[in-house]
Amino acid sequence: MKGNEAVLDFGEKVRCLILGRSQGRVVPDPIRQATLRSMSNDFSAGWRQNWLNIVCCLVIWIGTPPAHADQVGAAPAVAAAADLKFALPEIAQVFERDSGRKLRLSFGSSGMFAQQIIQGAPFELFFSADEHYVEMLRKAGRGEDGGKLYALGRLALFIANGSPVQADRNLHDLAAAARDGRLKRLAIANPEHAPYGRAAREALQHAGIWEALGDKLVLGENAAQAAQFAASGSAQAGIIPLSLARGADLAARGAFVTLPDSWHAPLRQRMVLMPGAGDTARQFYAFMQSPTARSILDRHGFTTTSE
Repeated sequence: MKGNEAVLDFGEKVRCLILGRSQGRVVPDPIRQATLRSMSNDFSAGWRQNWLNIVCCLVIWIGTPPAHADQVGAAPAVAAAADLKFALPEIAQVFERDSGRKLRLSFGSSGMFAQQIIQGAPFELFFSADEHYVEMLRKAGRGEDGGKLYALGRLALFIANGSPVQADRNLHDLAAAARDGRLKRLAIANPEHAPYGRAAREALQHAGIWEALGDKLVLGENAAQAAQFAASGSAQAGIIPLSLARGADLAARGAFVTLPDSWHAPLRQRMVLMPGAGDTARQFYAFMQSPTARSILDRHGFTTTSE
């Protein structure tokens, strides 16, 4: 079994353990037990935090086939930055209607997805909110090439209905609310692995109020979670993607203003295929560069561009 263990990557180990299948074959119980021992060894060798982060997200991929999935009729798994939560399903719906092919979309933090893909998560296509992560995958041999720039993102200040904070694009009232106590919590995505969180931090630094916020910051695991914190009233305000603030769900629950894009580094959003991606993933990759997909992205607050 040791020889078999050596060739199982991260994704295949999870399949072997949970599904009882690996590389399309049924795995006998003794091999599953040996795989569990191998994963336990990884865990005890200093991988604790990575396993906790990655395995929690992998539950949504259990049963997702490896590359060339569409050869057996299964929908390819697509990883997408959380700011695409409203735009990408609409684009996918048009693609599926026109092509007759299905997709499996998952949304989350670009940084977390990049880490999971490097560890072997079985995605075929990745939409990052920061092109840095696509370059990281290319260098690690997990991205097919340098990918394609599909959009530029924008930030918005979102204020839920009933909040004592005012929506102004210069953040003057946000700064005043931090001083006079009206602002108890400000929601942003975690800057450590979420591109929109980094951009929010840069915007707040530019406005001169980052240091004053102190313990008032509440960090979402990704941009969509930060938006939910702000929309639910858990925070009095949130700095989130414009594409989420313009969504019907949030638009009915508050007001927003677009922040100046000169206040932060450009949010250059890039997509990339994984090596061995199947035909459906490749067709969707091409469709994302079509006028139809670009018009939907524009309507959701993105700026589309071509290289």
